[in-house]
Amino acid sequence: MDKYAGQNNAARHLYPARDPFDQRMVSVGGGHVIYLEQSGNPDGIPVVVLHGGPGGGCSPVMRRFFDPQKYRVVLFDQRGCGRSRPYASVTNNTTWDLVADIELIRTELGIDRWKVFGGSWGATLALVYAQAHPSAVRSLILRGVFLATQSELQWFYGGGAGRFWPDVWQRFVEVIPEDERDDLIGAYHKRLFSGHMPTEMAYGKTWSAWENALASMANNGHAGDAPGDYARAFARLENHYFMNAAFLETDGQILRDMHKIAHIPGEIVQGRYDMICPPQSAWELAQAWPNARLHMVRNAGHALSEPAISGELVRIMDRMAENDEL
Repeated sequence: MDKYAGQNNAARHLYPARDPFDQRMVSVGGGHVIYLEQSGNPDGIPVVVLHGGPGGGCSPVMRRFFDPQKYRVVLFDQRGCGRSRPYASVTNNTTWDLVADIELIRTELGIDRWKVFGGSWGATLALVYAQAHPSAVRSLILRGVFLATQSELQWFYGGGAGRFWPDVWQRFVEVIPEDERDDLIGAYHKRLFSGHMPTEMAYGKTWSAWENALASMANNGHAGDAPGDYARAFARLENHYFMNAAFLETDGQILRDMHKIAHIPGEIVQGRYDMICPPQSAWELAQAWPNARLHMVRNAGHALSEPAISGELVRIMDRMAENDEL
């Protein structure tokens, strides 16, 4: 029997989170220093992991999708979050800065070509990076696709998802005056960048709680109480990117430029009931990408921790390790 066949047991097959063999801080310019780590096999198949958010930061759990005997796993905290400094800073912090950081890391580590693994915002960044540097990418493994379009932002911050979670949506909306609710991203922006730390933390918690509450199918609508400093950084970075349409040239840019990476193999893992990044985007991406396979995972939402999502990702990475040569 396929060891990943039982969806409810899929998460058990994650690999142990081995300690990194390399940890360092890397100056990337613009006043930013980012945290970088490597784990697994130094001579293994190189894969870079792009975390979500923007602003989520990397964690040891993200190492567990890769056989440590076969993969050289590269993780880093993007500008302004995790262990990178300055914390919560949006100065010199754009999509194109992050793309440059990824390329700097690749060259600094002496990696010719690598696999790129990312979910949610990490999937956005993976696609934009690949389109900018196609010769550096061996394959893309994406989860919970977000294409950074206005329709996706309207779904999540304009009331679409709120129709499924009206009680949670009310908590997100009620802290904003009625005359500002036609632009919630803008309304939160004023408060997240008010310069008053208690206000920024309070609104950061509310912003983060809305997203966290909808991440998993197992959630009952209560996201818990995130630490104020983390919630503030996460919310500020997300809001900054969303206010600026992810710094893309035009709405729909990623799909427009898929011809640049049509030759690169891709795997797309999408939860059928993803409330944060609905499956329409993953479907449209697959339609525009002849060399990709779409895995629509039943009984799964958005979170990387969803058992069926975890199982599918491990299965894909194991298969790739068996078929890939350095």
